[in-house]
Order: sequence, then C-alpha cells, then structure tokens
Amino acid sequence: MKAKILIVDDDPDIATMLEDRLQASEYGTVIARDGVEALDLVEQEAPHLMLLDLDMPRLTGIEVLKRLQKVKPAEDLPVIVMTAHASIDAAVEAMKAGAYDFLTKPLDKDHLLIVIGKAIERDSLKRQVACLKSEIDGRYASIVGMSAKIRAVMESAQRAAKSDASVLLLGESGTGKELFARSIHQWSLRQNMPLVVINCVALTETLLENELFGHERGAFTGADRLQKGKLEMAEGGTIFLDEIGDMSFPLQAKLLRVLQDREFHRVGGTRLVSVNIRIIAATNKNLQQAVKAGQFREDLFFRLNVISLTLPPLRERPEDVPALAKFFLNRHAREAKRPGMMFSLAAMEAMSRHPWPGNIRELENVVARAVVLNQSDTIEPDMLSLDTMGRTKPGELLPYLSLPYHESIEAHSRYIIERAIEEADGNQSKAADRLKLQRTYLARLLKQQKEKVEPE
Repeated sequence: MKAKILIVDDDPDIATMLEDRLQASEYGTVIARDGVEALDLVEQEAPHLMLLDLDMPRLTGIEVLKRLQKVKPAEDLPVIVMTAHASIDAAVEAMKAGAYDFLTKPLDKDHLLIVIGKAIERDSLKRQVACLKSEIDGRYASIVGMSAKIRAVMESAQRAAKSDASVLLLGESGTGKELFARSIHQWSLRQNMPLVVINCVALTETLLENELFGHERGAFTGADRLQKGKLEMAEGGTIFLDEIGDMSFPLQAKLLRVLQDREFHRVGGTRLVSVNIRIIAATNKNLQQAVKAGQFREDLFFRLNVISLTLPPLRERPEDVPALAKFFLNRHAREAKRPGMMFSLAAMEAMSRHPWPGNIRELENVVARAVVLNQSDTIEPDMLSLDTMGRTKPGELLPYLSLPYHESIEAHSRYIIERAIEEADGNQSKAADRLKLQRTYLARLLKQQKEKVEPE
C-alpha cells in the first residue's frame, strides 16, 4: 500500500466509491461516518491523509478541522475537504482552518488522485526535511568548550550574529569553522531561512561558478532549462563559503559584485538577479599574505573582513579536550549502539597531552576509531593510536586526517588489519587473536576490503 487515507463522509455510497477508487490505486483506506468518529480514528489509525466532507451531522467538516489542530497539526496530517455546495467562502474558511486543498462533488477521479499524490508527496518531503534538519542540528548542536579563548570567540560570534555584516572565520583546518558559521546563522534573525554551505575548493572553477550563480537555459551544452544557483537558494538566509582562499580570481570578482550590489547574472544570462543574503566565509589561509602575493583580491578581502573571528587551535585550549572527547564518545557510541563506553583516566590524560595537529577533527576521528575498532567498553591509551607522550605514532594517524570520516575509518581499519597479519607472519588466525576478533569476522573484513579495492 502507498499510504493510508481516512475517508470522512456521512454518505455511505460516496464513502464506498472513494474506498474502491483509492484501493484500486493501492492506497490503504479507513472510513469514518461522521466527524466524531474521524477524530477518534486519527488517533487510532494514524492516517497519512484525510478526505473530509464539509457537510455532515454532529460535527461539520470545518469543526473537525478546528478540533483536529488540537490533536494533530495540519503539517502532520494533510486534509483535503470535499463538498457538493461549492462556494468561495467555504473554500476560504476551510483553508484558514488548515485544509491542504478543496474539491467539489462530484469528484473527478483523475483530479482526485493527482491532488492526493501531491499532498502525500509534499508531506513526505516535509518529513524528510525535518529528519535531515534534526540530524544536522544534532551534529552541530553546540560549541563544546569552556576555555577562556573559545568563550571569547563565542561571545564575539554572538554579537556578530545580530547584524547582517559579513563574517570571516579564520583558523587552522579542523578548528570548527563550519560549526561557528552554523551557530552564527542560528543566533541571527535569519535563523528560520536557509543556510547554504559551499566548499570553494571541492569544485572546479566552472562547476563552482554554476553552483553559485546558476545558469540560464542554453547557457552551455546540456543546459536545457534554467537552474537557480546556491546564492538564490539562500535568499533571505545565509550562505557559508568554506575555503574562500582557494576561489579563483574571476570568481572573486563576481563574488565582489554580490557583496557590493547584492545582485549578479546567472551563467549565460543578461538579466540581473537580486538577492538578500548574509555571507560568512572561512579559510585556513593567511588572506593578508595572499593579498600581498597577488593571490587574493584586496577589495574582496576588505568586503569579507568586516567582522573577523580567529578560532584557536586545540593545542591552545587543552582544558577543552576532556569535554570534547566525551561529547564525541557519546555521539559515536550511540551511533554504534554501545552505550556505557568510557575513557580510562590514563586515556584521558594521554589525549590531554596530545598536541592535536589535526585539531578537533583529529580528536573526533581518534574517538570514532576507538569506538568502532575496539571491543572493550573502557577505552585505554593503546586504543587511541597515541604513544605515552601523547604524540601520534608515525604512519598511523596523520595520513588519514584529511579524509572524510567514513573513508578515514576504512583506511585505519585496513592499516591495523594489515599490520596484525604482517606481525603474525601471514597467519590470519593469529592475527584475529591479536585483534581479539573471530577468525570468520576477520575473513569477512578482508573480503569486504578486497571488494572495495577490486570492484567487479
């Protein structure tokens, strides 16, 4: 069945007709003969959509809509109202009461199915967006740390958020610049509008230009329709330009136009497009040196550098390491369904001594690997790939710091398995014992790794 639809109509012939039509289209159906029964069935059956007659005894359709708001908000249950007495007043009243759409009897079968399909599709998309937003908000829930340096940056960021001025976030890779950008957006008056993230180093110049500005139909081969860019998608909200220091000179000039005039041309277009956006940019480069070296436009730098915030590296805020480590442990242990995991005192001391050249990103990767690759619920220092002085063992960790999380996990997993087999002189059973894994599980891991390296 595609979805469950609650049919509310006091006319049994119409209710049966609708049930037959909907079931023929593979929808599940539930029938209520009046408004009171309908409200009960909303609770009992949890339908995906309601077809509601306006003219009924006991409770009218309008009364059902009004009471429904107290039980299930309109955004959670789309309602399509039906009546044999079409009037503009009835339609307006129904829509004000929360109805998704308004149909008149006799119902056209094809039109009815189209309206139902669109309502369910929109509801599904809203649920997906809500789910994704929840995941993103959970991942970027808060800035962890109580050190004087990070609190000072947070206070400055909160003050900056109240204005529409451009913000330039500076700092080494892995210091949390995207998290600060998201926090500034959430603290601002634009928080209910989109936050659009663009990585300026992840795309070629041509692709980045198209991604930012969009294109007109016929702008290039394959451009068969108009496509809006991320600048337009961020209308009313914030756009975060990560790694701005790697943007090409021609694109820097176009971005400068946006900052100055809040307008631009789409690729292949002649009409100016106006936008109301707030720009936050970030880089791990020294833009002042880049300006002197002729690698970055001076005028763009001054436009971006209205408010500048420099995020401290983790080695300058070691007192925040325990809180960050526990934060990441809770997250990854929850994802791995391993509640109750904890660090030993020695492990926490080793992490506090470590210089963290990869900053917070390195710390998260270390914790994530410890959760995934070790069976013990207590994480000891040797499970962190750190030596007793808190430094990374050569060749074990640093090569993976620039990789995305999942790729980093896979790379480290391959490394420790290969090392264990090498130390066991190629004996997989001994390697499995060394890793405290079942022999069959190790064989399965090896097979999976081989399949990824040598796809069919």
